[in-house]
Amino acid sequence: MPRIRKLPILLYGPLLGALLWAASAAASITGVCPDGSIFVVAREALIPCKAAKQVAPEDVPPLRPEYLPRPYTWQVYSENNNPNNAYNLIDSARQVRALRDAQRLEAAPEDAPGNVGAGPAEAASAREAGPLDLGLSDGEMRDLFFIVEYAQEGAPASFAKQTAAGDDVLLVSLAHSPAFEDRFAEAWRERGRPLGPVLLFTAVARAADAFYANLTFSQGRLAFQPRADDPLQFGVLQGRLGPLDPDAVVLGYVVLPDRMDLSAPMDVYWDDRRLSVTLAP
Repeated sequence: MPRIRKLPILLYGPLLGALLWAASAAASITGVCPDGSIFVVAREALIPCKAAKQVAPEDVPPLRPEYLPRPYTWQVYSENNNPNNAYNLIDSARQVRALRDAQRLEAAPEDAPGNVGAGPAEAASAREAGPLDLGLSDGEMRDLFFIVEYAQEGAPASFAKQTAAGDDVLLVSLAHSPAFEDRFAEAWRERGRPLGPVLLFTAVARAADAFYANLTFSQGRLAFQPRADDPLQFGVLQGRLGPLDPDAVVLGYVVLPDRMDLSAPMDVYWDDRRLSVTLAP
C-alpha cells in the first residue's frame, strides 16, 4: 500500500496564506469592526458588527499596531514620502526634466523661433527662493528664544537627546507664539499660499552633536514633514543646521498645513523620538 507523504511543515505557512488569499478573492467586502477585529465576508448582510469600516484588502491595518516600533500611520506616510521609493522617483524625474526644459526656455531669446516661454506666475515661482525677510533684530531673536523656553511651562513640547549616563546632549523645543505668527503673516501676504499655524523651535547643544530638520507632525490622518529648502515651510533664523559645537543654539520656524489645529493633540517626531502634545491648550 503506498505511503501517504505529509507536506513539509515549511509549506504550511505559504499554503495557509494562499487559502486566505483565495477566501479574500472570493469575498467582496473586507473591513474592521470597532473592537479591532477584521472580517472578510461575501456580502454586506454578513458583516458581524455595527459601524464597521470597509477597506480594500491591501489597506487592512495590522492587528496590533501598538506593537510596531513606530505608529502604523507614520510608516504609511514615511513610505509614501520616501524620495528613494521607486514610485516617487518617477514624479521626481519628471519634475527635474520639466525644470530643465523651463530653464532652457528662459535662457532662449524672446524672439527665437518656437520659443513659448513661461507665464508670469510660473516664472515668479521658479525664481522664488531664499528665506522670508522678517526684519528681526538681535534683541527680537533673543526674545523669541525665551518665548520658546517659557512656553514649556504651559505647553511642554521638548525632546532631549541624552548619553547612556543620562547627560543631556541636545535639547529641541517647540512653541507657538501668536506675536511671531502675526509678524510672519506680514511677510507671507505676497506668497499666495494659505497660512497655517507657525511654530518656533530651538535646538540647544549641551555637547558637540548635530541637528537637522528631521521633524514630522501628525494629526488624525494628516502627516506633514517640512522641507528644509522651502522657506514657506521651514526656516532658520539664527544658527545653522548640521554639526553643532557645545553651547551652540539654533532658532527657527515651521509652517504647518492650515488644516492642523494647535488646540487639538498632535504627534511630533524628531528622528526616532515622539511626543504627543497640544501646543495651544
